[in-house]
Parts: sequence; C-alpha cells; structure tokens
Amino acid sequence: MWRPALEIAVTSPAGARTALDHGADRVELCTGLELGGLTPSAALVEAVAAVGLPVQVLVRCRPGDFVHDAEETALMAAEVRSVIASGASGVVIGALTADGCVDTEAVARLAAAAHDTGRPVEVTLHRAIDLSSDPVATAALLPALGLTRVLTSGGAPAAGQGLDRLAAMVEAAPGVQVMAGGGVRPVDIPALTATGVAAVHLSAKRRAEPRRGAAWIPLGASSASADQDTHFVTDPAVVAEARRMLEPRTAA
Repeated sequence: MWRPALEIAVTSPAGARTALDHGADRVELCTGLELGGLTPSAALVEAVAAVGLPVQVLVRCRPGDFVHDAEETALMAAEVRSVIASGASGVVIGALTADGCVDTEAVARLAAAAHDTGRPVEVTLHRAIDLSSDPVATAALLPALGLTRVLTSGGAPAAGQGLDRLAAMVEAAPGVQVMAGGGVRPVDIPALTATGVAAVHLSAKRRAEPRRGAAWIPLGASSASADQDTHFVTDPAVVAEARRMLEPRTAA
C-alpha cells in the first residue's frame, strides 16, 4: 500500500543513523538548523551519504531572506555541483524576488546546475515558497522549472495550520511532489497526509546536553544563555513516532 515518505532534517552522520534506524526514507542535510539551515561542507555530505539513506542537501549560502543577488546565486550553483559530487541524491534550493515572487531565473539556474552534473538527481524547492506572496500560484509555476518536489507549510507558521492551502498546492502542481514541513509534530501527520501530500518532513530535534566543563561566556548573537548555547540532535523517539503515524491503519 502506498504511503507518504518520511524525511528527517539532520545535521550530522549521527542524526542520519538515527533517522535510518527508526524508519526514515531519506534525510535532508544542513548546518545551522537554528538559522533555518545552511549549506553543509563537502566532507559532511560525504559522511552522511555513507550512512546509506538518500541525502537531500540544503543549498543556502546565508541566513536571512531568500532574495539573492547574482554573486550569491553563482556561489550556490557552485555549491550545488559540489554537494552532488560529494554524494548528495538531490539538492534543496530556492530564491525569491524582492516583491515576493519566485525568482524563476535563479531557481532555473540552480536546477540546471544540478541536472548538468551527469547523474540523475532530485531538486526540491525549499520553504522560500512560504514567504512568497501567493504560495499556491507559485506552486503552479514549479512543473516548468524542472523540480522534483516542494517543501512547504502551506504558507502557515506550521504545516498543521496550512492544511487547506497544502491541498490546493497538491492540485496546482501536478507532477511535483508536495512535501509538508515546518513545525510538524507526529500528531499532525494524519491530517497532513489527508491533504494528499507526497511526503512529510520534520527535524525531530532536541537540544544536545552541553559538554563543556569550564566557564561559559557568549560567543555569538544566538548565545543567549549557557543552556541555549548548544546544538540540536535528532531524537530517535520522535522519528519512530513519526514513522508509526505514517503506517497504514488496519480496520479492527
């Protein structure tokens, strides 16, 4: 029986192993998860690809908005080629214009960089679509841009609040897989899959316990306190519960 795929956002080989061991179908790899995700290094891509799950790699050269100039787009095109050469099964890309439309020229250039690498790869439009002026209209443009799927909350703060728009995006983009993501909890999954999405994406994250033994001082803007100055790890219980919620139910 067909079921939607489960994608887990990870930042390390350990996270990818947790995803594999608890039923994920693939992972999205990035760094800086607390910043919305940034492009990982080639060495990190190689290490995560070696775990064995298909790896979709986020290509995003900086935090902040998704309006990218020509220099940033050229850099991300080079990053696309680099991460695919390092073992990525696909890339996760996106760009907007200043007025909130999808930057079709930049997206097409990044997709072309992926497709010109000499082997089949998947290309996902990331959650830039949720900041666009009309996510459903934007989704309708995607089949012509050579994209495999789109990651979206339906333009809502969390995917569980964007159910109607997710269903509309599924209808608007035939041939493009709509993947629900953004603030997803396992309990949200039945309602999300009822919209017709092809996959569900979640980070399944928790804060790692700090391992420092010495005094703490802030070293960056995000270091608000000693407790918060840590990194995220993948929680196996959340991955396992998400997998369970995606399994077909049998009648009593």
